[in-house]
Amino acid sequence: MVERRKPIWVKEATEKIMEWKKRGEIEWVSIDDCDSRFLAEPLIADHDVPPFDRSPYDGFAIRSCDTLLASSKNPVQFEVVDEIGAGQVSIKQLQEFQAIRIMTGAAIPKGADSVIMLELVKEETSFDKKIITIKRKVNARENISFQGEDTKKGEVLLEQGTIINPGVKALLATFGYHKVPVAKKPVIGVIATGSELLRVDEPLVPGKIRNSNGYMIESQIIRAGASIKKYENCADNLESLLTTVKSALKECDIIITTGGVSVGDFDYLPEIYIKIGAEVLFNKIAMRPGSVTTVAQCDNKLLYGLSGNPSSCYVGFELYVRPIIRYWLYSNKPFLRKTTATLIKDFPKPNPFTRFVRSKLGYDNGSLFVEPVGLDKPNVVTSIAWADCLMVLPGGTKGYKTGDLVDILLLEDQAGSDESWKERQKSSR
Repeated sequence: MVERRKPIWVKEATEKIMEWKKRGEIEWVSIDDCDSRFLAEPLIADHDVPPFDRSPYDGFAIRSCDTLLASSKNPVQFEVVDEIGAGQVSIKQLQEFQAIRIMTGAAIPKGADSVIMLELVKEETSFDKKIITIKRKVNARENISFQGEDTKKGEVLLEQGTIINPGVKALLATFGYHKVPVAKKPVIGVIATGSELLRVDEPLVPGKIRNSNGYMIESQIIRAGASIKKYENCADNLESLLTTVKSALKECDIIITTGGVSVGDFDYLPEIYIKIGAEVLFNKIAMRPGSVTTVAQCDNKLLYGLSGNPSSCYVGFELYVRPIIRYWLYSNKPFLRKTTATLIKDFPKPNPFTRFVRSKLGYDNGSLFVEPVGLDKPNVVTSIAWADCLMVLPGGTKGYKTGDLVDILLLEDQAGSDESWKERQKSSR
């Protein structure tokens, strides 16, 4: 007898999954090896930046009060009494009409309250003295980078869960992090099922397709920040699949299987869940594509049964696996970030369930617009490669038209959101 499954809403599916969220362990890695990892602790400034008043330009440190009457008709001369480079400190204190040659990054000397840029002065030597001539008034505090103007000691600069990019790495170096606290990556076991699947290096034969889902999922796992443990294709064999799943439960933190979650004669995963004593959280969601997405838990580990159709598999991962990985990596914004855009191409397909359409964003005169890409079918691969977002079309409608404002979920965004997308019913046309 074919199993009859009752679909749950996307919101409910997300909530059920996040009940099983957990943080990963913290490990300390060299700053040389921290790129694209996720901070496990907030980055807090332990000193002011800059740590002292400094010059942002090459020029001369002076007292602004000495330039009050300076003009092109009334040039004012200063004696240069010292010269300091970055990393140096002058021991002299400026007196009336004295200047100190200063390089970018050097500390402002005592008595000075401004810096005039090098190109704004005339330099000469008179009676063995270095002289500069200024023909304009210089304001107090002009051209000085003041202590703490960038960052104050004690300020939280980055939250935990922040991905380490070049700018973050610069901050880590600024505050002396030769070892960086990062979240230990969860190990995700990937098991492809299906006798129809060929290796990527095998020639096509009638009735067979290459295993694109496995490579796609692996790439999504890497983009989310986790590690991969790859298992051989189990084909459609119950005992082989059972053995592999049991091994993965011992070796991995999360398990993803692709295919085998429908209700056909060779879809063994429902039976596998029974044999290992897993609790099925849900096995059908009111969404397209990916309605048969199934999630279970066994020994406090999540097992994801994603559809064998590429687009269904892709969407299922982004909506339900990615948030768990990002939370594991200490992010408080684990969900895909949402925004809105104007639809510029009709989408007439009616649907009772929420539809996540592979789409492409664009800008026109400062406005964000979106259009579907490729065929909107769950078995289509090309639309995944072309898409940079998912356009979300709530169910219960007779389609959408050009000019409609729609929700979109950003696929390449790293900032994330603290809220998941939730159904927002739209009245039928």
